[in-house]
Amino acid sequence: MRKTFGVLAHVDGGKTTFSEQLLYHAGVIRTAGRVDQGNTVMDGDAVEKARGITIYADQSRFEYGGDEYYFLDTPGHVDFAAETERAVTALDYAVLLVDASSGVAAHTITLFRMLKRFQVPVFFFLNKTDLNTADLERTMDEIKQRLTRDAILVESPLGRELPEELIEFAAGRDEDIMEDYLEGRSIERERILASLRKIVKEGSGFLCMKGSALKDQGVAEFFQVFHQLTETDYSEEGPFLGSVYKVRHDPDGQRIVYMKVLSGKLESRDPICVAEERKDSEIEDQVIPAGEKVHQIRIYSGRQSQTVDKALAGSLCGVTGLSLPKCQDLVARAGSKETAGSKEAGIEGDFRTRPRLQMLPAFQARVTSGNTDSHTLFNQLKFLEDEEPGLCVRLGEDKSLMVSVVGKIQLEVLSQVLKERFHTDVTFSPPKVLYRETIAAPVMGFGHYEPLRHYAEVHLRLEPAPRGSGITFASECHVDTLSINYQNLIKTHIFEKTHKGILTGSPLTDVKIVLTAGRSHLKHTEGGDFREATYRAIRQGLEKARNILLEPWYQFEITAPEEYTGKIMADIQKRSGVFDPPRQNGAEMSISGSGPAAAFMDYGMELAAATRGSGSISMIWGGCRECHNTETVIAERDYDKGADKENTSSSVFCSHGAGFVVNWNEVEQYIHLPAEEIM
Repeated sequence: MRKTFGVLAHVDGGKTTFSEQLLYHAGVIRTAGRVDQGNTVMDGDAVEKARGITIYADQSRFEYGGDEYYFLDTPGHVDFAAETERAVTALDYAVLLVDASSGVAAHTITLFRMLKRFQVPVFFFLNKTDLNTADLERTMDEIKQRLTRDAILVESPLGRELPEELIEFAAGRDEDIMEDYLEGRSIERERILASLRKIVKEGSGFLCMKGSALKDQGVAEFFQVFHQLTETDYSEEGPFLGSVYKVRHDPDGQRIVYMKVLSGKLESRDPICVAEERKDSEIEDQVIPAGEKVHQIRIYSGRQSQTVDKALAGSLCGVTGLSLPKCQDLVARAGSKETAGSKEAGIEGDFRTRPRLQMLPAFQARVTSGNTDSHTLFNQLKFLEDEEPGLCVRLGEDKSLMVSVVGKIQLEVLSQVLKERFHTDVTFSPPKVLYRETIAAPVMGFGHYEPLRHYAEVHLRLEPAPRGSGITFASECHVDTLSINYQNLIKTHIFEKTHKGILTGSPLTDVKIVLTAGRSHLKHTEGGDFREATYRAIRQGLEKARNILLEPWYQFEITAPEEYTGKIMADIQKRSGVFDPPRQNGAEMSISGSGPAAAFMDYGMELAAATRGSGSISMIWGGCRECHNTETVIAERDYDKGADKENTSSSVFCSHGAGFVVNWNEVEQYIHLPAEEIM
């Protein structure tokens, strides 16, 4: 049985130390390394060693009790939460560490919600129980109040006699066990364990164990329980399907695509292509075209790797030879007819409903170099963007280079990485908030492109989508109206660029774009015509829509002596934030809440000064919400939508052999297909 699991925790939660102890007990390493000594296996990168934090999600493989384990150690710092989120997509199970001395932190709540969103079963390990400030009872109460009420503390390994409270826990969530338990009948141990495995896997129950990773207390016992109560059912039969969760480059510059094998098997020299998601029933599945051939398949343990001939379902591997797959892409064997979520692929569920990555950058900064020209720097940053998609490297309005980041620590690390890999020295401007735009109600957008000897018309319905969903696509256009190849072309053009909103020119997000109609010309439609029509249809729809400016928000947790509670609450309100009732923890008070990133970006320094260093704030990505000062931001940005020629809302029509431009508000009078109405 192959199982993939990862360890997650708030920064300084002891995650890497726990991981080292676990690998030691599994026999992977001879001695457990320590972060403060810079000799850990999982934090092998030079930048990680220098800073003493986990930046990249490294992995290892080992065997235990007849099972094959793939293990991921994830970053805990909020600036690298996107790396953690990408790693979560590959997990079968997760171990979430909670600091028993300080309780459930705000970032722990976010990690738990992330795991729940990706439907990853969770085990808890209550760490640092060796400290005098550790309080197990309080920590369990916080887990039940702030995370889940379906949690139970398991005090010891599962021996021949199972604890009575654990049997009760299973009975409360399994009707068959409950019936026998109430009748006083004997229940076989293996039957209870099978019930617990099901409860954990379904997410209806969560087991907690305690210990100290630093003192190597409870780690081996925890993994014995973890081994007993986890199971997977991957099938090596059927076609290959994989999911990409990371892209890296080795010291020789080779691109490595890290993937989870979901079904079948992957072999060297296999032709691989990015799989199409299953389309609407009216559109037939298409045979995946010839793809790129796999060169090497590598199994990684820290920085070391072993080349293998094949990777089977349930395993993690790194693949060379592929230039196209990106993070969260599904990949299949080229030439097959399997599509993501299809029954033929042997995978349960429909991959159209896969959760999207939500850890988006909150800021953007201008980057310059004193020893490298802008063209070379741009290529270096794009190289790194392949590994960290959130960088979103682009040219600003003044042709300056811009990068997007979660926080200031990420900028510092980016500077170190550029220095180490490319010997490039860079400086960054103070980061500015990265705004986004969306719409409030459905609207139709029409685009027509018909200069001489060109022709394409596209009708799109733009619909508001849930926060964090990004841009999605669907088609209601029948293939008799517009052929499938043109429909796929329109979909490609929708996703090939970042579309700008019309309020500030910020990226458009959280919009479902539905193709309702389209028309081509047998002789005159050429490459690029549908690109022009699609871009114009989106922009024309935005011109008519009620547009909303979004800004990033932080979720935060503030801890300070009780006497500062009043001032802190006043500060939060002054910054347009919201908060829950304060919680007392001895002589300290904890306040959880959320607020605009622009207002809270530098609050940590002000808090430290106001509390004489006794107060601290932990902030994490909290999604995007409607901007609290929209008019001010629009005025500051001063975006001239009419002057943005690369994002025009007008259409081009043809009359008497010459093309002419029609303004967005008159397009409906000229389009060739009937204009649909919003019902």
